[in-house]
Amino acid sequence: MGEIQARMEAALARLLPNAQVAPARLHEAMRYAVLEGGKRVRPLLVFAAGEVTQARSERLELAAAAVEVIHAYSLVHDDLPCMDDDVLRRGKPTVHVEYDEPTALLVGDALQTLAFQLLAEHRASEDAATQLEMVRLLAVAAGSRGMAGGQQIDLESTGKTLTLAELEFMHIHKTGALIRAAVLLGAACGKPLAEAERAKLDRYAKALGLAFQVVDDLLDAEASTATLGKTAGKDSKQGKSTYVAVLGAHRTRELARELGAEAHAALDGLGPRAARLSSLADFVVLRKF
Repeated sequence: MGEIQARMEAALARLLPNAQVAPARLHEAMRYAVLEGGKRVRPLLVFAAGEVTQARSERLELAAAAVEVIHAYSLVHDDLPCMDDDVLRRGKPTVHVEYDEPTALLVGDALQTLAFQLLAEHRASEDAATQLEMVRLLAVAAGSRGMAGGQQIDLESTGKTLTLAELEFMHIHKTGALIRAAVLLGAACGKPLAEAERAKLDRYAKALGLAFQVVDDLLDAEASTATLGKTAGKDSKQGKSTYVAVLGAHRTRELARELGAEAHAALDGLGPRAARLSSLADFVVLRKF
């Protein structure tokens, strides 16, 4: 993990616009939003899925960067006053606090488009049709049928008590879609998979995406701001439905373990190629920050 995290920090620093290039303030803020922070879970998943298909590391690097800048853009916009109005992210002031609100809006816009520029400019697959499918997959994951749609559902649900099914539907889109995209993009960088193998990765990614959010809700309720690097307890203060609010902390922990077991079971038959995906399932479920 440490090796890939360091590699991705260097790759992102190289692929992001130089802060000295005009418009310098925007480029500086983009780098502020992406670099020196975060667990890089999505890039780790890209590389782990790439091991299943024996993908070349330089291709995985590009796919991982595309996913990570989409994720970073979503955090910048999520923290804006018109959304969650947060002042702390990854242990430092949010982009609209450090710079200003209009700049933060543009940072998100520019990071989103950079993701597709990366996938269009560089070779990520041997097959052009596969690379085009990668672009489509990431666009769907980030759009109204994925992350943006999930955020809209989240906004509409504030102050309401959701059922477990409604909560799951929201997070399949808001959190799960980009995690699924990370796994499938990583796999697409290498040798073609049989449909049954791709379905296994898809099931794994869906279970892991929900597990990630379930643990996030636990941490938001129980961990400190210093530990999280972001404002703790904000979901309950804003009247948002969470797994902890709907199920209670004990049942939420059980659900996280169950989803982790589902993720492991989905990898059956893939053998040692899926070892890192298996380890990451444990990391997501057992993480403390």
